[in-house]
Amino acid sequence: MPEMLERARSAVVERAELPGMSLLEHLEELRKRLVHSVVYVVIAFFVAYGFHERIAAFMIEPITQALAAHHMDTRLGYLNPVDPFNFYLKIALFGGLILASPFVLYQLWLFIAPGLYQRERRYVVPFMFATVGLFLGGAYFGYRFVFPGALEFLIGFGAQFKPLVTIEEYESLFLTVILGLGLIFELPILVFFLALFGIVNSKFLLKNIRYAILIIFIIAAIITPTPDVLTMCVFAAPMLVLYFISIGVAHMVHPERRKRNV
Repeated sequence: MPEMLERARSAVVERAELPGMSLLEHLEELRKRLVHSVVYVVIAFFVAYGFHERIAAFMIEPITQALAAHHMDTRLGYLNPVDPFNFYLKIALFGGLILASPFVLYQLWLFIAPGLYQRERRYVVPFMFATVGLFLGGAYFGYRFVFPGALEFLIGFGAQFKPLVTIEEYESLFLTVILGLGLIFELPILVFFLALFGIVNSKFLLKNIRYAILIIFIIAAIITPTPDVLTMCVFAAPMLVLYFISIGVAHMVHPERRKRNV
């Protein structure tokens, strides 16, 4: 940990040597990027709301199939008359955030670009494609493999009871699993930036792989919707693969390696 903190301090000192902006200029630039991001999200929200019924059907499909497999009523319930309206608004916002994510990420890149060397700015296109692609890959993995299996287990486990699944509770469970896996799949992007600024390297990641495996299984145990070990391992397996990919990413973009290639 002290070694990692020293690397972070060195990275900050090195960046301080770049031509920079004043505090007011940074704040103005941040305000500009935030305003642009909000505009993109609002536009994407209205676009997504135009397809809210299709998005809802896509979202409800896993629970519908699981209930039908056990010969149960496939309709979800609600406890408050405004719940269906709120449900459509939330899924439109969720869909809008996904649609707007490339534009928002580009605004983020424009904000941090002044603090990067010219040779580092070429990563903008790979950064955007990798960030969106990894998130969608994690979300798809959860939707197609993890979530249906978890629902099948949970509904089968309580088959002697009558399920009263509300749209609000289902939405919460769905977003927890899908967003959780989507964010977990962003691990290589996090390591990319840490390595880019010289805070971590591939040797550090390999040296601490035992602790990483422990942390990965702890995270998997927390976000796994079922208590069985098999599902936890299904969650942990892609996280382990992503960690090894992150080691390769750290090796490729670390400043020491780039200096040797100059």
